[in-house]
Amino acid sequence: MKRGSTIFLKIAVFLIGVIVLSLCIFFLPWLANDTAEMFPEFAFLQYPVLLGLYLTTIPFFVALYQAIRLLKLIDNEDAFSESSVNSLNLIKYCAITISILYVIGSILLMSQSALHPGIAIIGFIIFFASVVIAVFAGVLQKLLRNALDIKSENDLTV
Repeated sequence: MKRGSTIFLKIAVFLIGVIVLSLCIFFLPWLANDTAEMFPEFAFLQYPVLLGLYLTTIPFFVALYQAIRLLKLIDNEDAFSESSVNSLNLIKYCAITISILYVIGSILLMSQSALHPGIAIIGFIIFFASVVIAVFAGVLQKLLRNALDIKSENDLTV
């Protein structure tokens, strides 16, 4: 693979991380305060919702780090290695964790009658995207594992 395409992907992953981090630092607290002022009957949910959203960023940033690590392995022409399989495995579990956290958050908001349809749609989109990423990472992990097995068989044959 050409180095330019991995540089582009590294920049994209880095920008995604910076955007999400800046949203977490600046936009989410403002949005939580604004929403608490607009809907005082749900103001008690301000900090639990913020905590839940911040909890989902932990596996998100772990997955971004693993993506950068995977791209570095591709750059070093070490894509077919156990490290790549481990990175894909971590990305898969991070995506599953994000999905589970969003389902739990949606259930908790529904139990408080505070799940606005717009919030539910955004939560469903994030849930669906996380599931797709988990499945895709799982398929790539299995494919890479099979390639490693074939490679090791060929190394033993020669």
